[in-house]
Amino acid sequence: MELDRKEIKKLIRSELRKTRQAVADLKDLTQPISPENAIGRVSRMDAINNKSINEASLKQSEDKQKKLEIALSKVDDKDFGICVRCKKPIPLGRIMLMPQSNKCVNCA
Repeated sequence: MELDRKEIKKLIRSELRKTRQAVADLKDLTQPISPENAIGRVSRMDAINNKSINEASLKQSEDKQKKLEIALSKVDDKDFGICVRCKKPIPLGRIMLMPQSNKCVNCA
């Protein structure tokens, strides 16, 4: 299967847009919780718990965004689509599903 680099670039750009929006949304959700909010003790604990879950999601989204930006910058390289560990071609299905991945399924 030959890599259609134009299609992959389009996919990466689309995924990058979604990820940037997710990062922006998660940054809003991870703002400090003001102690003067009269939301009750249990509700405050829920808000703090949700904030830490959103912070973890934010970190994952920021990592994905960095990897997508790297993938976009390397999509025209001759070794794009080659596993960095075993040097075998990454299946096209994996590239289309996870364009930020630089490893095949076995090495990941």
